[in-house]
Amino acid sequence: MRIIVVSDTHMPKKGNAFPESIKEELSNSDLIIHAGDWSSLEVYDQLASYGKVQGVQGNIEEEEVRDRLPEKLVLELDGYKIGVVHGHGDKKTTEKRVVEAFEGEEVDLIIFGHSHLPLTRWVKKTLLFNPGSLMDKRKLPYTSYGIIDTTHGLDCMHRYIL
Repeated sequence: MRIIVVSDTHMPKKGNAFPESIKEELSNSDLIIHAGDWSSLEVYDQLASYGKVQGVQGNIEEEEVRDRLPEKLVLELDGYKIGVVHGHGDKKTTEKRVVEAFEGEEVDLIIFGHSHLPLTRWVKKTLLFNPGSLMDKRKLPYTSYGIIDTTHGLDCMHRYIL
């Protein structure tokens, strides 16, 4: 299964259209996961025009997004248990908050956003994966998104857009 992972799109504030380089990836995916900060449901509709979409709300959403999407989600895909959460909150680091969000649940992978920083790292037996921000690079020289392929294991990678 090929999964495209995005987060922190902040649309339309940070742009009205996805970068050209991700559009083909979206069309060739089996699933699109958004880890929050969509801003509006228009982003959901744009992603859904490419394929099946799952996601969670972030901390800057319009009310219609909060009404439609959960704060956290657990998906079972190709034998893997995948948690999705945005990662915002008070105190602690984003990484600590996302690990705590799934405390007591055995998940293989946690997808999260919020920091706008691409990250792949293990915490005990759980892989943490932040795709970075597709539209808002902040102080980085690039925006980014993630690709997860479950064909031969749990292969997570980042793609960077300069």
